[in-house]
Amino acid sequence: MSQPLHLPISKTAAQIAPFRVMKILGQAKALETQGRDIIHMEIGEPDFASLPCVHQAAMQAAEKGITHYTPTLGLPALREKLSEFYQNFYNAKIPAGRVVITPGSSSALQLVLTAILNPNDTVLMPDPTYPCNRQFVELLQANVESIPVDVTTNYQLTTQLLEKHWQPHIKAVMVASPANPTGTLIEQEELLKMANFLAEKNCYFIVDEIYQGLVYDRPAESILGHEKTPENIIVINSFSKFFGMTGWRLGWTIAPAHLIDILDRLGQNLYLSAPTPSQYGALAVLEPEALSELETRRQTFQHRRDRLISAMQNAGFKLKTLPAGAFYIYWDVSAFTDDSEQFCAELLEQTGVAITPGTDFGKSGGKTHVRLAYTNNRIEEAVERIAQFTKQLS
Repeated sequence: MSQPLHLPISKTAAQIAPFRVMKILGQAKALETQGRDIIHMEIGEPDFASLPCVHQAAMQAAEKGITHYTPTLGLPALREKLSEFYQNFYNAKIPAGRVVITPGSSSALQLVLTAILNPNDTVLMPDPTYPCNRQFVELLQANVESIPVDVTTNYQLTTQLLEKHWQPHIKAVMVASPANPTGTLIEQEELLKMANFLAEKNCYFIVDEIYQGLVYDRPAESILGHEKTPENIIVINSFSKFFGMTGWRLGWTIAPAHLIDILDRLGQNLYLSAPTPSQYGALAVLEPEALSELETRRQTFQHRRDRLISAMQNAGFKLKTLPAGAFYIYWDVSAFTDDSEQFCAELLEQTGVAITPGTDFGKSGGKTHVRLAYTNNRIEEAVERIAQFTKQLS
């Protein structure tokens, strides 16, 4: 018998950390196959199906044989439609020529980072943050500088923090508003102040607005809604969260005009174009009637948020910050553990409640925080199970 080969893999790829929430999801699904009753609060996916108008538009396109590639930058009608959406929804004047349609927002971010980063460039971002942001930078052999943030800044970067940590080698700064895992916002005036500071430093400002639309107690806003914005702003967005089209894998970026040509060329090589049926579905979801249905769903998420906050407070749990958007609560569990991964694993095994350890999102406080997603309706039952579990740890 021949000896097994030991074929190498990329050193860069080997250093990529796992996405822990997917491990938790896999374990939860395995328990379900054994007949266990699982309450899913780990995955950031709305429990609503995509709107019927999306299905109908995609099927109609397919029945007409409209299943061929679109231009790499996206279906012209969809780029125009998004331009109109920004005008109507955010009072932002965005030319369609600056809109780039991508296969999901992850592809949008990969595209943008590939366009602007050289090896050993640095991207500054908060800790905690969405884990894939770090991995994308590292895949390009660039560096991540994570700035610890906490409740004192609402778990967000500020202009003051940028000034404190500024180094000339920083190529881009990335923030999210609303943020994953915290659901917190950066006020629009502060965002603009940050953008202007970075423009003076000739530095890109990448703003993840994936959860815009899912904002509570206030109107949804985009940094692009300001009358005068510097040319260093790159916005990333998605049809997954507010629009409820997770499996359709469709996102977009709004980039400065000077980047559009390189984004086009990169997209031609990396994925050719976004899925055609998804783009026709997105055209339908941007119509006024569909947006009205999505507003009803937004109100449902707001109601769930309020129920989860109330249930946790009634159970005696202290919440240091309350989410203003998205569908997450970032909970400090230092009263119970200094090992959030073990906490989540034991909670799942003993109670059937699946939540995500804070270590997925960074090193700063990751071992003493967990994320709960209120993407399903079994909120009070989940909190009751969690309360019974934590009684054993007190």
